Amino acid sequence: MTSVILKTATRLVGALVLVLSVYLLWRGHHAPGGGFIAALVAATGFALVALSEGPGVVRRGLGIRPQYLIGAGMGLSMGAGIAGMMRQRPFLTGIWWPSENPVVGTPLLFDLGVFLVVLGAILTVLLALEEN
Repeated sequence: MTSVILKTATRLVGALVLVLSVYLLWRGHHAPGGGFIAALVAATGFALVALSEGPGVVRRGLGIRPQYLIGAGMGLSMGAGIAGMMRQRPFLTGIWWPSENPVVGTPLLFDLGVFLVVLGAILTVLLALEEN
């Protein structure tokens, strides 16, 4: 599509959508939100770019194949689950680092894994449909 209005709006709105996605991801382990909804919002931003600039721009911007995001997300989610088992706790038990002032923990890592799986799956389908 060669719409100047769409290309100009996508540059602004696409970046804002990705920032909103990061906010939803970070907020998700304390309140509603998280990896799934953040990935849906991020995919919307990538879909805008793919519609206005073409799927090649999205592929170059990602730098890796979307299928690799799925594998990395699965590994990260499994690692977050296994971390609890390594401390003699049930699978997917939340563990926070540092323990005296918790900032990062396995719930955030699990959310990040879900984010990568969902984003990778959506981008795989989206880019395949855009290229054909």
